[in-house]
Amino acid sequence: MSFFIRNSAKTKISSPKVGLKRKIVLPQTPAKPSGGKAGKKTNGRLPGKRRMKGGNEEIASDEEILSDVEDVAQDVASEDEEETAQEKRLRLTKQYLAQLEEEEADKRVSEEIDRDAISHRLQEDLLEQAGKLQRKVAAQYIPPTPEDMQVLRGHQLPLTCLVVSPDSTHVYTGAKDCSIIKWNLADGKKEKVIAGGRKGTEDKHQGHTAHVLCLAISSDNKFLASGCRNKIIHIWDPVSLTRLHTFTGHRDAVAGLAFRKGTHTLFSGSHDKTVKVWSLDEMAYVETLFGHEDSIMALDSLSRERAVTAGGRDRTVRVWKIPEESQLVFHGENRGSIDCVAFINEQHIVSGDDNGNVSVWGLMKKKPLVSVRGAHHAEGSDQQECWVSAVAALSNSDLIASGGNSSGSSDGHIRLWQCGDHFKTVKPLFSIPVVGFVNGLKFSSDGSFLVAAVGQEHRLGRWWRLKPARNSLVIIRLRKTS
Repeated sequence: MSFFIRNSAKTKISSPKVGLKRKIVLPQTPAKPSGGKAGKKTNGRLPGKRRMKGGNEEIASDEEILSDVEDVAQDVASEDEEETAQEKRLRLTKQYLAQLEEEEADKRVSEEIDRDAISHRLQEDLLEQAGKLQRKVAAQYIPPTPEDMQVLRGHQLPLTCLVVSPDSTHVYTGAKDCSIIKWNLADGKKEKVIAGGRKGTEDKHQGHTAHVLCLAISSDNKFLASGCRNKIIHIWDPVSLTRLHTFTGHRDAVAGLAFRKGTHTLFSGSHDKTVKVWSLDEMAYVETLFGHEDSIMALDSLSRERAVTAGGRDRTVRVWKIPEESQLVFHGENRGSIDCVAFINEQHIVSGDDNGNVSVWGLMKKKPLVSVRGAHHAEGSDQQECWVSAVAALSNSDLIASGGNSSGSSDGHIRLWQCGDHFKTVKPLFSIPVVGFVNGLKFSSDGSFLVAAVGQEHRLGRWWRLKPARNSLVIIRLRKTS
Protein backbone atom coordinates (compact mmCIF):
# COMPACT_ATOMS: atom_id res chain seq x y z
CA MET A 1 0.00 0.00 0.00
CA SER A 2 1.38 3.38 -0.90
CA PHE A 3 0.48 6.87 0.24
CA PHE A 4 0.78 9.97 -1.99
CA ILE A 5 1.36 13.24 -0.17
CA ARG A 6 1.60 16.54 -2.01
CA ASN A 7 3.31 19.70 -0.83
CA SER A 8 4.43 22.79 -2.57
CA ALA A 9 7.93 21.59 -3.24
CA LYS A 10 7.59 18.12 -4.75
CA THR A 11 5.70 14.84 -4.75
CA LYS A 12 7.07 12.15 -2.40
CA ILE A 13 6.22 8.43 -2.14
CA SER A 14 6.33 6.91 1.30
CA SER A 15 5.68 3.41 2.73
CA PRO A 16 4.38 2.75 6.25
CA LYS A 17 6.67 -0.31 6.60
CA VAL A 18 9.85 1.69 6.51
CA GLY A 19 11.75 1.49 9.76
CA LEU A 20 9.62 -1.31 11.28
CA LYS A 21 12.27 -4.10 11.08
CA ARG A 22 12.91 -4.01 14.83
CA LYS A 23 11.59 -6.38 17.43
CA ILE A 24 8.55 -5.20 19.36
CA VAL A 25 6.59 -6.77 22.19
CA LEU A 26 2.82 -6.52 22.15
CA PRO A 27 1.16 -7.21 25.48
CA GLN A 28 -2.20 -9.02 25.43
CA THR A 29 -3.88 -6.15 27.28
CA PRO A 30 -2.11 -2.80 26.87
CA ALA A 31 -1.50 -1.07 30.18
CA LYS A 32 -3.10 2.35 30.65
CA PRO A 33 -0.45 5.07 30.81
CA SER A 34 -0.66 7.41 33.76
CA GLY A 35 -1.90 10.90 33.09
CA GLY A 36 -3.36 10.25 29.65
CA LYS A 37 -5.68 8.14 27.55
CA ALA A 38 -5.04 4.46 27.09
CA GLY A 39 -2.88 3.55 24.10
CA LYS A 40 -2.38 7.13 23.02
CA LYS A 41 1.40 7.29 23.36
CA THR A 42 4.09 5.11 25.03
CA ASN A 43 7.84 4.87 25.07
CA GLY A 44 7.50 2.02 22.58
CA ARG A 45 5.65 4.08 19.97
CA LEU A 46 2.82 2.27 18.21
CA PRO A 47 2.95 2.40 14.46
CA GLY A 48 -0.37 4.20 14.25
CA LYS A 49 1.03 7.54 13.06
CA ARG A 50 3.68 8.53 10.57
CA ARG A 51 5.15 12.07 10.77
CA MET A 52 6.19 13.43 7.41
CA LYS A 53 8.46 16.24 6.41
CA GLY A 54 6.85 19.63 6.10
CA GLY A 55 4.63 19.15 9.13
CA ASN A 56 1.98 17.20 7.32
CA GLU A 57 0.76 14.08 9.12
CA GLU A 58 -1.08 11.10 7.68
CA ILE A 59 -3.02 8.88 10.14
CA ALA A 60 -3.34 5.19 9.20
CA SER A 61 -6.55 3.23 9.62
CA ASP A 62 -7.08 0.42 12.16
CA GLU A 63 -6.83 -2.24 9.44
CA GLU A 64 -3.49 -0.84 8.30
CA ILE A 65 -2.19 -0.86 11.88
CA LEU A 66 -3.20 -4.48 12.39
CA SER A 67 -1.64 -5.41 9.05
CA ASP A 68 1.61 -3.75 10.06
CA VAL A 69 1.62 -5.55 13.43
CA GLU A 70 0.98 -8.90 11.77
CA ASP A 71 3.81 -8.31 9.29
CA VAL A 72 6.20 -7.47 12.12
CA ALA A 73 5.10 -10.53 14.12
CA GLN A 74 5.62 -12.77 11.07
CA ASP A 75 9.08 -11.34 10.50
CA VAL A 76 9.99 -11.92 14.16
CA ALA A 77 8.54 -15.45 14.11
CA SER A 78 10.44 -16.31 10.94
CA GLU A 79 13.67 -15.10 12.54
CA ASP A 80 12.93 -17.21 15.64
CA GLU A 81 12.07 -20.24 13.51
CA GLU A 82 15.26 -19.85 11.45
CA GLU A 83 17.33 -19.73 14.63
CA THR A 84 15.60 -22.84 16.07
CA ALA A 85 16.20 -24.78 12.86
CA GLN A 86 19.90 -23.95 13.04
CA GLU A 87 20.08 -25.18 16.58
CA LYS A 88 18.17 -28.30 15.60
CA ARG A 89 20.51 -28.99 12.71
CA LEU A 90 23.49 -28.55 14.99
CA ARG A 91 22.00 -30.88 17.58
CA LEU A 92 21.11 -33.53 14.98
CA THR A 93 24.58 -33.25 13.48
CA LYS A 94 26.16 -33.84 16.87
CA GLN A 95 23.85 -36.81 17.47
CA TYR A 96 24.67 -38.24 14.04
CA LEU A 97 28.40 -37.91 14.65
CA ALA A 98 28.02 -39.55 18.06
CA GLN A 99 26.04 -42.36 16.47
CA LEU A 100 28.71 -42.84 13.82
CA GLU A 101 31.39 -43.00 16.50
CA GLU A 102 29.35 -45.56 18.45
CA GLU A 103 28.73 -47.66 15.34
CA GLU A 104 32.42 -47.56 14.47
CA ALA A 105 33.30 -48.65 18.00
CA ASP A 106 30.78 -51.51 17.81
CA LYS A 107 32.12 -52.44 14.40
CA ARG A 108 35.67 -52.59 15.72
CA VAL A 109 34.54 -54.78 18.63
CA SER A 110 32.54 -57.00 16.27
CA GLU A 111 35.49 -57.31 13.90
CA GLU A 112 37.75 -58.26 16.78
CA ILE A 113 35.22 -60.88 17.91
CA ASP A 114 34.88 -62.18 14.35
CA ARG A 115 38.65 -62.31 13.97
CA ASP A 116 38.91 -64.24 17.23
CA ALA A 117 36.07 -66.57 16.18
CA ILE A 118 37.56 -67.11 12.73
CA SER A 119 40.99 -67.66 14.22
CA HIS A 120 39.52 -70.15 16.71
CA ARG A 121 37.60 -71.94 13.94
CA LEU A 122 40.66 -72.11 11.71
CA GLN A 123 42.70 -73.44 14.59
CA GLU A 124 40.03 -76.08 15.26
CA ASP A 125 39.97 -77.01 11.57
CA LEU A 126 43.74 -77.39 11.52
CA LEU A 127 43.65 -79.52 14.66
CA GLU A 128 40.85 -81.62 13.21
CA GLN A 129 42.75 -82.14 9.97
CA ALA A 130 45.78 -83.13 12.01
CA GLY A 131 43.54 -85.43 14.04
CA LYS A 132 44.33 -83.72 17.35
CA LEU A 133 41.17 -81.71 18.04
CA GLN A 134 39.93 -81.95 21.63
CA ARG A 135 36.90 -79.80 22.41
CA LYS A 136 36.51 -79.25 26.15
CA VAL A 137 32.88 -80.20 26.75
CA ALA A 138 32.92 -83.06 29.27
CA ALA A 139 32.96 -80.82 32.36
CA GLN A 140 29.65 -79.24 31.29
CA TYR A 141 27.64 -82.46 31.61
CA ILE A 142 25.64 -83.29 34.74
CA PRO A 143 24.25 -86.67 35.88
CA PRO A 144 20.92 -87.55 34.24
CA THR A 145 17.75 -87.99 36.28
CA PRO A 146 15.34 -90.94 35.91
CA GLU A 147 13.16 -88.66 33.78
CA ASP A 148 16.06 -88.32 31.33
CA MET A 149 16.10 -92.07 30.61
CA GLN A 150 13.76 -93.83 28.22
CA VAL A 151 13.59 -97.61 27.81
CA LEU A 152 12.23 -99.04 24.54
CA ARG A 153 11.45 -102.71 24.08
CA GLY A 154 10.92 -104.51 20.79
CA HIS A 155 13.47 -107.31 20.39
CA GLN A 156 12.72 -110.76 21.76
CA LEU A 157 16.36 -111.64 22.42
CA PRO A 158 19.37 -109.61 23.71
CA LEU A 159 20.37 -106.53 21.71
CA THR A 160 23.89 -106.79 20.31
CA CYS A 161 24.54 -103.53 18.41
CA LEU A 162 23.14 -100.15 17.40
CA VAL A 163 23.86 -97.09 15.29
CA VAL A 164 22.49 -93.51 15.30
CA SER A 165 21.44 -91.77 12.08
CA PRO A 166 23.58 -88.77 11.03
CA ASP A 167 20.76 -86.32 11.77
CA SER A 168 20.20 -87.91 15.22
CA THR A 169 16.52 -88.60 14.56
CA HIS A 170 16.60 -92.39 14.38
CA VAL A 171 18.37 -95.34 15.99
CA TYR A 172 18.83 -98.74 14.37
CA THR A 173 19.28 -101.81 16.60
CA GLY A 174 20.26 -105.42 15.91
CA ALA A 175 19.76 -108.44 18.15
CA LYS A 176 20.21 -112.15 18.60
CA ASP A 177 16.69 -112.67 17.27
CA CYS A 178 18.22 -111.78 13.84
CA SER A 179 15.98 -108.72 13.47
CA ILE A 180 16.75 -105.04 12.83
CA ILE A 181 14.48 -102.30 14.17
CA LYS A 182 14.35 -98.65 13.16
CA TRP A 183 13.32 -96.42 16.10
CA ASN A 184 12.03 -92.86 15.95
CA LEU A 185 13.67 -90.89 18.75
CA ALA A 186 11.01 -88.15 18.77
CA ASP A 187 8.15 -90.42 19.89
CA GLY A 188 10.09 -93.53 20.93
CA LYS A 189 8.19 -95.80 18.53
CA LYS A 190 9.21 -98.40 15.99
CA GLU A 191 9.03 -97.19 12.39
CA LYS A 192 10.30 -100.22 10.49
CA VAL A 193 11.23 -103.81 11.34
CA ILE A 194 13.32 -106.29 9.35
CA ALA A 195 12.23 -109.58 10.84
CA GLY A 196 14.73 -112.34 11.44
CA GLY A 197 14.48 -115.64 9.60
CA ARG A 198 15.16 -119.22 10.45
CA LYS A 199 18.43 -120.93 9.72
CA GLY A 200 18.44 -122.48 6.25
CA THR A 201 16.10 -119.90 4.70
CA GLU A 202 18.86 -117.54 3.54
CA ASP A 203 17.84 -117.81 -0.12
CA LYS A 204 14.21 -116.95 0.59
CA HIS A 205 14.37 -114.55 3.49
CA GLN A 206 15.19 -110.88 2.94
CA GLY A 207 16.76 -110.30 6.37
CA HIS A 208 19.34 -112.09 8.49
CA THR A 209 18.99 -115.67 9.65
CA ALA A 210 21.74 -115.49 12.30
CA HIS A 211 22.66 -113.14 15.16
CA VAL A 212 23.12 -109.57 13.94
CA LEU A 213 26.46 -108.48 15.46
CA CYS A 214 27.18 -105.04 13.95
CA LEU A 215 25.60 -102.07 12.19
CA ALA A 216 26.96 -99.01 10.37
CA ILE A 217 25.39 -96.07 8.51
CA SER A 218 26.94 -93.72 5.95
CA SER A 219 27.33 -90.04 6.84
CA ASP A 220 24.90 -88.99 4.07
CA ASN A 221 22.22 -91.43 5.35
CA LYS A 222 22.20 -93.29 2.03
CA PHE A 223 23.34 -96.75 3.12
CA LEU A 224 22.84 -98.92 6.20
CA ALA A 225 25.09 -101.98 6.59
CA SER A 226 24.54 -104.98 8.86
CA GLY A 227 26.74 -107.98 9.58
CA CYS A 228 25.88 -111.32 11.18
CA ARG A 229 27.26 -114.67 12.29
CA ASN A 230 26.47 -116.11 8.86
CA LYS A 231 29.48 -114.23 7.34
CA ILE A 232 27.07 -112.00 5.42
CA ILE A 233 26.90 -108.21 5.04
CA HIS A 234 23.55 -106.81 3.92
CA ILE A 235 23.23 -103.25 2.54
CA TRP A 236 19.90 -101.49 3.16
CA ASP A 237 18.13 -98.25 2.33
CA PRO A 238 17.92 -96.55 5.77
CA VAL A 239 14.58 -94.89 4.95
CA SER A 240 12.55 -97.82 3.66
CA LEU A 241 14.78 -100.66 4.95
CA THR A 242 14.67 -102.39 1.61
CA ARG A 243 17.67 -104.53 0.81
CA LEU A 244 19.97 -103.09 -1.86
CA HIS A 245 22.85 -105.57 -1.98
CA THR A 246 24.56 -108.47 -0.19
CA PHE A 247 28.31 -108.93 0.25
CA THR A 248 29.90 -112.30 0.91
CA GLY A 249 33.56 -113.09 1.30
CA HIS A 250 34.34 -113.38 4.99
CA ARG A 251 34.96 -116.88 6.30
CA ASP A 252 33.56 -116.29 9.77
CA ALA A 253 31.20 -114.04 11.68
CA VAL A 254 31.24 -110.34 10.77
CA ALA A 255 31.76 -108.56 14.13
CA GLY A 256 32.59 -104.97 13.12
CA LEU A 257 31.43 -102.48 10.47
CA ALA A 258 32.22 -98.80 9.85
CA PHE A 259 31.86 -96.31 7.01
CA ARG A 260 34.63 -93.87 6.29
CA LYS A 261 33.08 -90.48 7.07
CA GLY A 262 32.02 -88.50 3.99
CA THR A 263 32.38 -91.50 1.66
CA HIS A 264 30.68 -94.75 0.72
CA THR A 265 33.75 -96.83 1.61
CA LEU A 266 32.85 -99.59 4.06
CA PHE A 267 35.28 -101.44 6.35
CA SER A 268 34.39 -104.81 7.85
CA GLY A 269 36.15 -106.86 10.51
CA SER A 270 35.56 -110.54 11.08
CA HIS A 271 36.36 -113.45 13.35
CA ASP A 272 38.36 -114.76 10.39
CA LYS A 273 41.05 -112.22 11.52
CA THR A 274 40.79 -110.07 8.37
CA VAL A 275 39.62 -106.58 7.49
CA LYS A 276 37.89 -106.13 4.15
CA VAL A 277 37.30 -102.91 2.21
CA TRP A 278 34.15 -102.44 0.09
CA SER A 279 33.01 -99.69 -2.27
CA LEU A 280 29.28 -99.10 -2.15
CA ASP A 281 29.34 -96.71 -5.10
CA GLU A 282 30.14 -99.70 -7.33
CA MET A 283 28.80 -102.29 -4.84
CA ALA A 284 32.13 -104.04 -5.17
CA TYR A 285 34.87 -105.67 -3.10
CA VAL A 286 38.15 -103.72 -2.95
CA GLU A 287 40.77 -105.53 -0.85
CA THR A 288 41.55 -107.64 2.22
CA LEU A 289 43.93 -106.67 5.04
CA PHE A 290 45.75 -109.25 7.16
CA GLY A 291 47.57 -108.93 10.46
CA HIS A 292 45.54 -109.94 13.49
CA GLU A 293 46.31 -113.25 15.14
CA ASP A 294 42.88 -113.67 16.70
CA SER A 295 39.28 -112.80 15.99
CA ILE A 296 38.52 -109.14 15.29
CA MET A 297 35.94 -108.09 17.90
CA ALA A 298 35.20 -104.47 16.92
CA LEU A 299 36.03 -101.85 14.27
CA ASP A 300 35.73 -98.07 13.83
CA SER A 301 36.65 -95.34 11.34
CA LEU A 302 36.57 -91.54 10.95
CA SER A 303 37.38 -89.19 8.05
CA ARG A 304 40.80 -90.44 7.06
CA GLU A 305 41.30 -93.55 4.99
CA ARG A 306 42.00 -95.54 8.12
CA ALA A 307 40.31 -98.12 10.31
CA VAL A 308 40.99 -99.21 13.88
CA THR A 309 40.33 -102.76 15.11
CA ALA A 310 40.33 -104.62 18.42
CA GLY A 311 42.06 -107.99 18.11
CA GLY A 312 40.48 -109.91 20.93
CA ARG A 313 42.90 -112.33 22.54
CA ASP A 314 45.90 -111.28 20.47
CA ARG A 315 45.73 -108.28 22.86
CA THR A 316 46.41 -105.69 20.15
CA VAL A 317 44.76 -102.60 18.78
CA ARG A 318 45.65 -101.97 15.14
CA VAL A 319 45.30 -98.86 12.99
CA TRP A 320 45.14 -99.70 9.29
CA LYS A 321 46.59 -97.09 6.91
CA ILE A 322 44.91 -98.04 3.65
CA PRO A 323 46.86 -95.88 1.11
CA GLU A 324 50.21 -96.76 2.70
CA GLU A 325 49.27 -100.44 2.93
CA SER A 326 50.63 -100.51 6.46
CA GLN A 327 49.40 -100.90 10.01
CA LEU A 328 50.25 -99.57 13.47
CA VAL A 329 50.20 -102.18 16.22
CA PHE A 330 49.51 -101.26 19.86
CA HIS A 331 49.94 -103.86 22.59
CA GLY A 332 47.73 -104.21 25.62
CA GLU A 333 48.30 -106.17 28.80
CA ASN A 334 49.80 -109.64 28.74
CA ARG A 335 46.45 -111.24 29.53
CA GLY A 336 42.84 -110.61 28.66
CA SER A 337 40.94 -109.81 25.50
CA ILE A 338 40.44 -106.36 23.96
CA ASP A 339 36.78 -106.50 22.99
CA CYS A 340 35.77 -102.96 21.97
CA VAL A 341 37.42 -99.92 20.40
CA ALA A 342 36.48 -96.46 19.07
CA PHE A 343 38.22 -93.42 17.60
CA ILE A 344 38.18 -90.27 19.78
CA ASN A 345 39.89 -88.29 17.02
CA GLU A 346 42.26 -89.28 14.25
CA GLN A 347 45.18 -89.49 16.68
CA HIS A 348 43.56 -91.01 19.78
CA ILE A 349 41.63 -94.20 20.51
CA VAL A 350 39.67 -95.61 23.46
CA SER A 351 39.37 -99.34 24.12
CA GLY A 352 37.96 -101.72 26.72
CA ASP A 353 38.95 -105.24 27.71
CA ASP A 354 37.63 -108.15 29.72
CA ASN A 355 39.86 -107.22 32.68
CA GLY A 356 37.65 -104.20 33.28
CA ASN A 357 40.20 -101.67 31.95
CA VAL A 358 39.42 -98.56 29.92
CA SER A 359 42.50 -97.39 27.98
CA VAL A 360 43.27 -94.32 25.88
CA TRP A 361 45.89 -94.67 23.15
CA GLY A 362 47.90 -92.19 21.06
CA LEU A 363 49.30 -93.08 17.67
CA MET A 364 52.81 -92.04 18.71
CA LYS A 365 53.14 -94.62 21.51
CA LYS A 366 52.82 -98.38 21.48
CA LYS A 367 51.45 -98.49 25.03
CA PRO A 368 48.32 -96.76 26.34
CA LEU A 369 48.67 -93.09 27.32
CA VAL A 370 46.50 -93.85 30.33
CA SER A 371 44.50 -96.82 31.62
CA VAL A 372 41.75 -96.94 34.23
CA ARG A 373 42.10 -100.34 35.85
CA GLY A 374 38.97 -102.04 37.08
CA ALA A 375 36.85 -99.26 35.62
CA HIS A 376 33.71 -101.38 35.95
CA HIS A 377 34.68 -103.44 38.95
CA ALA A 378 31.62 -103.84 41.15
CA GLU A 379 32.21 -104.04 44.88
CA GLY A 380 31.86 -107.61 46.12
CA SER A 381 32.24 -109.23 42.71
CA ASP A 382 35.14 -110.86 40.92
CA GLN A 383 36.98 -108.32 38.78
CA GLN A 384 37.32 -110.91 36.04
CA GLU A 385 33.54 -110.80 35.64
CA CYS A 386 33.43 -106.98 35.22
CA TRP A 387 34.09 -106.79 31.50
CA VAL A 388 34.14 -103.59 29.54
CA SER A 389 31.89 -104.66 26.69
CA ALA A 390 31.29 -101.34 24.90
CA VAL A 391 32.99 -97.97 24.48
CA ALA A 392 31.99 -94.76 22.69
CA ALA A 393 33.49 -91.31 22.17
CA LEU A 394 31.97 -87.95 21.30
CA SER A 395 34.03 -87.25 18.20
CA ASN A 396 36.84 -84.67 18.56
CA SER A 397 36.04 -83.94 22.22
CA ASP A 398 37.22 -84.95 25.68
CA LEU A 399 34.11 -87.04 26.49
CA ILE A 400 34.11 -90.85 26.38
CA ALA A 401 31.74 -93.52 27.71
CA SER A 402 32.07 -97.17 28.59
CA GLY A 403 29.60 -99.94 29.34
CA GLY A 404 30.34 -102.92 31.52
CA ASN A 405 28.90 -106.22 32.66
CA SER A 406 28.73 -107.34 36.25
CA SER A 407 27.29 -110.80 36.66
CA GLY A 408 28.06 -110.83 40.36
CA SER A 409 25.72 -107.93 41.17
CA SER A 410 23.43 -108.55 38.20
CA ASP A 411 23.70 -105.04 36.87
CA GLY A 412 25.72 -103.21 34.27
CA HIS A 413 27.01 -99.67 34.38
CA ILE A 414 27.44 -96.88 31.88
CA ARG A 415 30.23 -94.58 32.97
CA LEU A 416 31.17 -91.24 31.48
CA TRP A 417 34.77 -90.04 31.60
CA GLN A 418 36.63 -86.81 31.00
CA CYS A 419 39.98 -86.92 29.22
CA GLY A 420 42.58 -84.42 30.42
CA ASP A 421 44.91 -82.32 28.29
CA HIS A 422 46.58 -84.29 25.50
CA PHE A 423 44.60 -87.36 26.70
CA LYS A 424 47.17 -88.14 29.37
CA THR A 425 44.62 -88.44 32.19
CA VAL A 426 41.10 -89.83 32.54
CA LYS A 427 38.80 -88.96 35.41
CA PRO A 428 35.25 -90.21 36.08
CA LEU A 429 32.31 -87.86 35.63
CA PHE A 430 29.34 -89.96 36.74
CA SER A 431 27.86 -93.46 36.50
CA ILE A 432 24.46 -94.50 35.15
CA PRO A 433 23.10 -97.80 36.51
CA VAL A 434 21.57 -100.05 33.89
CA VAL A 435 20.36 -103.59 34.57
CA GLY A 436 21.90 -106.01 32.08
CA PHE A 437 24.83 -106.37 29.72
CA VAL A 438 25.69 -103.15 27.91
CA ASN A 439 26.45 -104.50 24.43
CA GLY A 440 26.57 -101.25 22.48
CA LEU A 441 27.02 -97.50 23.05
CA LYS A 442 26.75 -94.49 20.74
CA PHE A 443 26.66 -90.71 21.21
CA SER A 444 24.47 -88.52 19.02
CA SER A 445 26.51 -86.26 16.75
CA ASP A 446 25.72 -83.17 18.86
CA GLY A 447 26.25 -84.92 22.20
CA SER A 448 22.65 -84.36 23.32
CA PHE A 449 21.99 -88.00 24.14
CA LEU A 450 23.64 -91.40 24.56
CA VAL A 451 22.02 -94.66 23.47
CA ALA A 452 22.75 -98.13 24.82
CA ALA A 453 21.90 -101.63 23.59
CA VAL A 454 21.14 -103.71 26.70
CA GLY A 455 20.53 -107.45 26.93
CA GLN A 456 20.37 -110.38 29.28
CA GLU A 457 23.48 -111.89 27.69
CA HIS A 458 26.79 -110.77 26.27
CA ARG A 459 26.55 -110.05 22.55
CA LEU A 460 29.03 -112.79 21.57
CA GLY A 461 28.09 -115.62 23.91
CA ARG A 462 26.02 -117.04 26.73
CA TRP A 463 28.56 -117.19 29.53
CA TRP A 464 26.04 -115.63 31.90
CA ARG A 465 22.36 -114.83 31.72
CA LEU A 466 20.92 -112.03 33.84
CA LYS A 467 17.24 -112.82 34.31
CA PRO A 468 16.32 -109.46 35.96
CA ALA A 469 17.57 -107.61 32.87
CA ARG A 470 15.35 -106.62 29.96
CA ASN A 471 16.36 -106.71 26.32
CA SER A 472 15.91 -103.05 25.49
CA LEU A 473 17.18 -99.87 23.89
CA VAL A 474 18.01 -97.27 26.55
CA ILE A 475 18.00 -93.61 25.50
CA ILE A 476 19.79 -91.28 27.93
CA ARG A 477 19.30 -87.55 27.54
CA LEU A 478 22.49 -85.71 28.45
CA ARG A 479 22.13 -82.34 30.15
CA LYS A 480 24.67 -79.56 30.49
CA THR A 481 25.11 -76.89 33.09
CA SER A 482 23.48 -73.63 32.03
